[in-house]
Amino acid sequence: MDPRSEVLLRQAELFKGSVLLAGLPADDLLGRLPDAHGWCWHAGDQAALDARFAERSQFGVNAPEREFETAVVFLPKSKDLTDYILNALASRLAGRELYLVGEKRSGIEGAAKQLNPFGKPRKLDSARHCQLWQVTVADAPEAKSLESLAVEYELPLAEGPLKVISLPGVFSHGRLDRGSALLLEHLDKLPSGHLLDFGCGAGVLGAAVKRRYPHNQVTLLDVDAFAAASSRLTLAANGLEAEVITGDGIDAAPMGLSAILSNPPFHVGVHTDYFATENLLRKAAKHLKNGGELRLVANSFLKYQPLIEEHLGVCAIKAEGQGFRIYRAKRG
Repeated sequence: MDPRSEVLLRQAELFKGSVLLAGLPADDLLGRLPDAHGWCWHAGDQAALDARFAERSQFGVNAPEREFETAVVFLPKSKDLTDYILNALASRLAGRELYLVGEKRSGIEGAAKQLNPFGKPRKLDSARHCQLWQVTVADAPEAKSLESLAVEYELPLAEGPLKVISLPGVFSHGRLDRGSALLLEHLDKLPSGHLLDFGCGAGVLGAAVKRRYPHNQVTLLDVDAFAAASSRLTLAANGLEAEVITGDGIDAAPMGLSAILSNPPFHVGVHTDYFATENLLRKAAKHLKNGGELRLVANSFLKYQPLIEEHLGVCAIKAEGQGFRIYRAKRG
Protein backbone atom coordinates (compact mmCIF):
# COMPACT_ATOMS: atom_id res chain seq x y z
CA MET A 1 0.00 0.00 0.00
CA ASP A 2 1.28 3.44 -0.93
CA PRO A 3 2.19 5.42 2.24
CA ARG A 4 -0.08 8.28 1.12
CA SER A 5 -3.00 5.84 0.97
CA GLU A 6 -2.08 4.55 4.43
CA VAL A 7 -2.34 8.08 5.80
CA LEU A 8 -5.81 8.47 4.26
CA LEU A 9 -6.96 5.19 5.77
CA ARG A 10 -5.87 6.41 9.23
CA GLN A 11 -8.74 8.91 8.78
CA ALA A 12 -11.03 6.52 6.88
CA GLU A 13 -14.21 7.90 8.52
CA LEU A 14 -13.70 11.12 6.50
CA PHE A 15 -13.82 9.26 3.18
CA LYS A 16 -16.84 6.93 3.51
CA GLY A 17 -19.09 8.82 1.08
CA SER A 18 -18.72 9.72 -2.57
CA VAL A 19 -15.05 10.68 -2.79
CA LEU A 20 -12.99 11.55 -5.85
CA LEU A 21 -9.33 10.47 -5.57
CA ALA A 22 -7.30 12.58 -8.01
CA GLY A 23 -3.92 11.22 -9.08
CA LEU A 24 -4.39 8.12 -6.95
CA PRO A 25 -1.75 5.37 -6.85
CA ALA A 26 -2.43 1.92 -8.30
CA ASP A 27 -2.85 0.18 -4.96
CA ASP A 28 -5.80 -1.21 -2.97
CA LEU A 29 -7.22 2.15 -1.88
CA LEU A 30 -10.34 1.83 -4.06
CA GLY A 31 -10.89 -1.60 -2.52
CA ARG A 32 -10.80 -0.07 0.96
CA LEU A 33 -13.06 2.88 0.04
CA PRO A 34 -15.99 1.25 -1.80
CA ASP A 35 -17.80 4.51 -2.65
CA ALA A 36 -14.70 6.26 -3.99
CA HIS A 37 -13.80 6.84 -7.63
CA GLY A 38 -10.50 7.80 -9.19
CA TRP A 39 -9.22 10.36 -11.66
CA CYS A 40 -5.92 9.23 -13.15
CA TRP A 41 -3.56 10.68 -15.76
CA HIS A 42 -0.82 8.01 -15.67
CA ALA A 43 -1.56 5.30 -18.25
CA GLY A 44 0.24 2.56 -16.31
CA ASP A 45 -1.62 3.29 -13.09
CA GLN A 46 -4.91 3.50 -14.99
CA ALA A 47 -4.35 0.10 -16.60
CA ALA A 48 -3.64 -1.45 -13.20
CA LEU A 49 -6.72 0.19 -11.66
CA ASP A 50 -8.91 -0.92 -14.57
CA ALA A 51 -7.75 -4.50 -14.13
CA ARG A 52 -8.73 -4.55 -10.46
CA PHE A 53 -11.53 -1.99 -10.19
CA ALA A 54 -13.29 -1.83 -13.54
CA GLU A 55 -14.95 1.50 -14.35
CA ARG A 56 -14.01 3.05 -11.01
CA SER A 57 -11.27 5.33 -12.34
CA GLN A 58 -11.36 7.78 -15.23
CA PHE A 59 -8.30 8.54 -17.34
CA GLY A 60 -7.68 11.97 -18.84
CA VAL A 61 -6.89 15.64 -18.31
CA ASN A 62 -10.37 16.76 -17.24
CA ALA A 63 -12.07 16.08 -13.92
CA PRO A 64 -14.79 13.42 -14.14
CA GLU A 65 -18.28 14.79 -14.66
CA ARG A 66 -19.78 12.47 -12.04
CA GLU A 67 -20.83 14.10 -8.77
CA PHE A 68 -18.66 13.79 -5.66
CA GLU A 69 -19.09 15.03 -2.08
CA THR A 70 -15.42 15.54 -1.35
CA ALA A 71 -12.10 15.12 -3.14
CA VAL A 72 -8.54 14.11 -2.29
CA VAL A 73 -5.64 15.31 -4.44
CA PHE A 74 -2.49 13.20 -4.36
CA LEU A 75 0.21 15.86 -4.76
CA PRO A 76 1.27 16.00 -8.44
CA LYS A 77 4.88 16.42 -9.49
CA SER A 78 4.59 20.08 -10.55
CA LYS A 79 3.22 23.22 -8.92
CA ASP A 80 1.40 24.26 -12.10
CA LEU A 81 -0.38 20.92 -12.35
CA THR A 82 -1.28 21.02 -8.64
CA ASP A 83 -2.87 24.45 -9.17
CA TYR A 84 -4.91 23.16 -12.13
CA ILE A 85 -6.16 20.04 -10.29
CA LEU A 86 -7.02 21.93 -7.09
CA ASN A 87 -8.88 24.63 -9.05
CA ALA A 88 -10.84 22.07 -11.07
CA LEU A 89 -12.04 20.29 -7.93
CA ALA A 90 -12.53 23.30 -5.63
CA SER A 91 -14.79 24.87 -8.26
CA ARG A 92 -17.28 22.05 -7.57
CA LEU A 93 -16.93 21.81 -3.79
CA ALA A 94 -18.42 25.04 -2.38
CA GLY A 95 -18.87 24.61 1.37
CA ARG A 96 -17.35 21.13 1.28
CA GLU A 97 -13.96 19.56 1.97
CA LEU A 98 -10.93 19.31 -0.29
CA TYR A 99 -7.90 17.33 0.83
CA LEU A 100 -4.26 17.30 -0.26
CA VAL A 101 -1.93 14.41 0.59
CA GLY A 102 1.72 13.94 -0.29
CA GLU A 103 5.14 12.89 0.85
CA LYS A 104 7.30 15.32 2.78
CA ARG A 105 10.18 14.90 0.35
CA SER A 106 7.81 15.81 -2.50
CA GLY A 107 7.17 19.17 -0.86
CA ILE A 108 3.73 18.66 0.67
CA GLU A 109 4.37 21.25 3.40
CA GLY A 110 4.95 24.04 0.88
CA ALA A 111 2.28 22.75 -1.50
CA ALA A 112 -0.35 23.02 1.25
CA LYS A 113 -0.15 26.81 0.76
CA GLN A 114 -1.78 26.25 -2.63
CA LEU A 115 -4.99 25.55 -0.69
CA ASN A 116 -5.04 29.13 0.65
CA PRO A 117 -7.20 30.63 -2.14
CA PHE A 118 -10.09 28.36 -1.14
CA GLY A 119 -10.17 28.80 2.64
CA LYS A 120 -8.04 28.17 5.71
CA PRO A 121 -6.03 24.93 5.34
CA ARG A 122 -5.21 22.77 8.33
CA LYS A 123 -2.95 19.76 8.74
CA LEU A 124 -4.94 16.70 9.77
CA ASP A 125 -2.24 14.07 10.00
CA SER A 126 1.47 13.43 9.61
CA ALA A 127 2.65 9.83 9.31
CA ARG A 128 4.58 7.48 6.99
CA HIS A 129 6.71 10.50 5.97
CA CYS A 130 3.53 12.03 4.54
CA GLN A 131 1.09 14.76 5.48
CA LEU A 132 -2.67 15.12 4.97
CA TRP A 133 -4.13 18.63 4.67
CA GLN A 134 -7.77 19.72 4.52
CA VAL A 135 -9.60 22.90 3.56
CA THR A 136 -13.32 23.69 3.63
CA VAL A 137 -13.93 25.45 0.33
CA ALA A 138 -15.29 28.84 1.40
CA ASP A 139 -14.42 30.56 -1.89
CA ALA A 140 -15.24 28.24 -4.78
CA PRO A 141 -13.32 29.53 -7.82
CA GLU A 142 -14.34 29.62 -11.45
CA ALA A 143 -12.93 26.51 -13.13
CA LYS A 144 -10.04 27.35 -15.47
CA SER A 145 -9.88 25.56 -18.80
CA LEU A 146 -6.70 23.57 -19.30
CA GLU A 147 -6.04 25.30 -22.63
CA SER A 148 -6.05 28.70 -20.88
CA LEU A 149 -3.02 27.51 -18.86
CA ALA A 150 -1.03 26.44 -21.92
CA VAL A 151 2.32 28.11 -22.59
CA GLU A 152 3.31 28.63 -26.23
CA TYR A 153 6.86 29.17 -27.46
CA GLU A 154 8.61 28.99 -30.83
CA LEU A 155 11.71 27.07 -31.88
CA PRO A 156 13.77 28.50 -34.77
CA LEU A 157 14.39 25.42 -36.91
CA ALA A 158 15.84 25.09 -40.41
CA GLU A 159 12.38 24.47 -41.90
CA GLY A 160 11.03 27.58 -40.14
CA PRO A 161 9.71 28.28 -36.64
CA LEU A 162 7.99 25.41 -34.85
CA LYS A 163 5.26 26.30 -32.34
CA VAL A 164 5.25 24.27 -29.13
CA ILE A 165 2.21 24.18 -26.84
CA SER A 166 3.10 23.09 -23.32
CA LEU A 167 0.55 22.20 -20.63
CA PRO A 168 0.99 22.12 -16.83
CA GLY A 169 2.73 18.99 -15.61
CA VAL A 170 4.45 18.25 -18.91
CA PHE A 171 8.23 17.71 -18.86
CA SER A 172 10.21 20.94 -19.37
CA HIS A 173 6.99 22.99 -19.27
CA GLY A 174 7.25 26.20 -21.27
CA ARG A 175 10.81 25.73 -22.52
CA LEU A 176 13.00 23.43 -24.58
CA ASP A 177 15.29 21.20 -22.51
CA ARG A 178 18.95 20.84 -23.51
CA GLY A 179 18.69 17.15 -24.41
CA SER A 180 15.86 17.67 -26.88
CA ALA A 181 17.66 20.73 -28.30
CA LEU A 182 20.70 18.56 -29.07
CA LEU A 183 18.60 15.82 -30.64
CA LEU A 184 16.76 18.36 -32.81
CA GLU A 185 20.12 19.26 -34.33
CA HIS A 186 20.73 15.63 -35.31
CA LEU A 187 17.56 14.40 -37.02
CA ASP A 188 19.27 13.96 -40.38
CA LYS A 189 19.12 10.78 -42.48
CA LEU A 190 16.29 9.09 -40.62
CA PRO A 191 15.02 5.98 -42.40
CA SER A 192 11.71 6.16 -44.27
CA GLY A 193 8.63 4.51 -42.83
CA HIS A 194 6.97 4.61 -39.43
CA LEU A 195 8.70 6.82 -36.82
CA LEU A 196 8.02 6.83 -33.07
CA ASP A 197 8.60 9.72 -30.65
CA PHE A 198 8.88 7.78 -27.36
CA GLY A 199 8.12 9.80 -24.21
CA CYS A 200 6.88 12.62 -26.42
CA GLY A 201 6.18 15.27 -23.76
CA ALA A 202 4.97 18.39 -25.55
CA GLY A 203 5.52 16.74 -28.94
CA VAL A 204 8.63 18.67 -30.00
CA LEU A 205 10.48 15.76 -31.64
CA GLY A 206 7.39 14.20 -33.18
CA ALA A 207 6.26 17.49 -34.71
CA ALA A 208 9.76 18.31 -35.96
CA VAL A 209 10.21 14.96 -37.75
CA LYS A 210 6.70 14.99 -39.18
CA ARG A 211 7.40 18.38 -40.72
CA ARG A 212 10.84 17.38 -42.00
CA TYR A 213 9.71 13.96 -43.27
CA PRO A 214 6.06 14.59 -44.20
CA HIS A 215 5.60 11.29 -46.06
CA ASN A 216 6.58 9.24 -43.01
CA GLN A 217 3.97 7.94 -40.58
CA VAL A 218 4.69 9.40 -37.13
CA THR A 219 3.39 8.17 -33.77
CA LEU A 220 3.91 10.02 -30.48
CA LEU A 221 3.70 7.99 -27.26
CA ASP A 222 3.70 9.05 -23.61
CA VAL A 223 2.53 7.57 -20.32
CA ASP A 224 1.01 10.90 -19.25
CA ALA A 225 -2.38 12.20 -20.40
CA PHE A 226 -1.24 15.83 -20.09
CA ALA A 227 1.75 15.13 -22.34
CA ALA A 228 -0.51 13.51 -24.94
CA ALA A 229 -2.89 16.49 -24.84
CA SER A 230 0.07 18.86 -25.16
CA SER A 231 1.42 16.93 -28.15
CA ARG A 232 -1.94 17.10 -29.91
CA LEU A 233 -2.01 20.88 -29.41
CA THR A 234 1.56 21.23 -30.74
CA LEU A 235 0.73 19.22 -33.86
CA ALA A 236 -2.44 21.24 -34.48
CA ALA A 237 -0.61 24.56 -33.99
CA ASN A 238 1.74 23.58 -36.83
CA GLY A 239 -0.89 22.11 -39.13
CA LEU A 240 0.56 18.61 -38.77
CA GLU A 241 -1.18 15.25 -38.54
CA ALA A 242 0.26 12.38 -36.52
CA GLU A 243 -1.00 9.69 -34.16
CA VAL A 244 -0.76 10.43 -30.43
CA ILE A 245 -1.23 7.52 -28.01
CA THR A 246 -0.89 6.94 -24.28
CA GLY A 247 0.55 3.78 -22.81
CA ASP A 248 2.93 2.51 -20.16
CA GLY A 249 6.28 2.41 -21.94
CA ILE A 250 7.56 0.78 -25.10
CA ASP A 251 5.17 -2.20 -24.71
CA ALA A 252 2.38 0.15 -25.89
CA ALA A 253 4.25 1.06 -29.09
CA PRO A 254 3.45 -0.22 -32.59
CA MET A 255 5.56 -2.91 -34.25
CA GLY A 256 7.48 -2.60 -37.52
CA LEU A 257 8.96 0.82 -36.76
CA SER A 258 11.62 2.36 -38.98
CA ALA A 259 12.96 4.56 -36.19
CA ILE A 260 12.50 5.27 -32.50
CA LEU A 261 13.48 8.75 -31.33
CA SER A 262 13.58 9.55 -27.66
CA ASN A 263 14.70 11.88 -24.94
CA PRO A 264 13.54 9.34 -22.37
CA PRO A 265 12.55 10.14 -18.81
CA PHE A 266 14.52 8.98 -15.83
CA HIS A 267 12.76 10.94 -13.10
CA VAL A 268 9.33 10.30 -11.65
CA GLY A 269 8.63 13.15 -9.25
CA VAL A 270 11.42 13.17 -6.67
CA HIS A 271 12.11 9.47 -7.27
CA THR A 272 14.84 8.50 -9.73
CA ASP A 273 13.49 5.82 -12.05
CA TYR A 274 15.35 4.30 -14.99
CA PHE A 275 12.87 1.49 -15.64
CA ALA A 276 11.02 3.01 -18.63
CA THR A 277 14.28 3.78 -20.44
CA GLU A 278 15.96 0.46 -19.66
CA ASN A 279 12.82 -1.36 -20.76
CA LEU A 280 12.90 0.63 -24.01
CA LEU A 281 16.52 -0.35 -24.65
CA ARG A 282 15.84 -4.03 -23.94
CA LYS A 283 12.76 -4.20 -26.20
CA ALA A 284 13.46 -1.66 -28.96
CA ALA A 285 14.64 -4.39 -31.34
CA LYS A 286 11.26 -6.13 -31.05
CA HIS A 287 9.48 -2.98 -32.24
CA LEU A 288 11.96 -2.05 -34.99
CA LYS A 289 11.97 -3.69 -38.39
CA ASN A 290 15.28 -4.93 -39.84
CA GLY A 291 17.48 -1.90 -40.45
CA GLY A 292 15.34 0.19 -38.11
CA GLU A 293 17.17 2.72 -35.98
CA LEU A 294 17.13 3.85 -32.36
CA ARG A 295 18.27 7.43 -31.86
CA LEU A 296 18.33 8.48 -28.23
CA VAL A 297 19.61 11.45 -26.23
CA ALA A 298 20.57 11.00 -22.58
CA ASN A 299 22.68 12.56 -19.86
CA SER A 300 26.32 11.64 -20.45
CA PHE A 301 26.65 10.03 -17.02
CA LEU A 302 23.96 7.44 -17.80
CA LYS A 303 25.67 4.25 -19.00
CA TYR A 304 23.22 3.27 -21.71
CA GLN A 305 25.68 2.28 -24.45
CA PRO A 306 26.42 -1.25 -23.12
CA LEU A 307 22.70 -1.94 -22.67
CA ILE A 308 21.96 -0.78 -26.23
CA GLU A 309 24.75 -2.96 -27.64
CA GLU A 310 23.59 -5.97 -25.62
CA HIS A 311 20.04 -5.84 -26.96
CA LEU A 312 20.24 -4.04 -30.31
CA GLY A 313 23.73 -4.06 -31.80
CA VAL A 314 26.63 -1.71 -32.44
CA CYS A 315 25.95 1.65 -30.81
CA ALA A 316 27.68 4.84 -31.95
CA ILE A 317 27.82 8.18 -30.19
CA LYS A 318 26.50 10.48 -32.92
CA ALA A 319 27.05 13.75 -31.01
CA GLU A 320 27.60 15.12 -27.53
CA GLY A 321 27.45 18.46 -25.80
CA GLN A 322 26.21 20.29 -22.69
CA GLY A 323 26.26 17.09 -20.66
CA PHE A 324 24.28 14.99 -23.16
CA ARG A 325 25.03 12.29 -25.71
CA ILE A 326 23.12 11.08 -28.73
CA TYR A 327 23.26 7.31 -29.18
CA ARG A 328 22.52 5.69 -32.54
CA ALA A 329 22.04 1.99 -33.17
CA LYS A 330 20.44 -0.08 -35.92
CA ARG A 331 18.70 -3.40 -35.74
CA GLY A 332 20.73 -5.80 -37.83
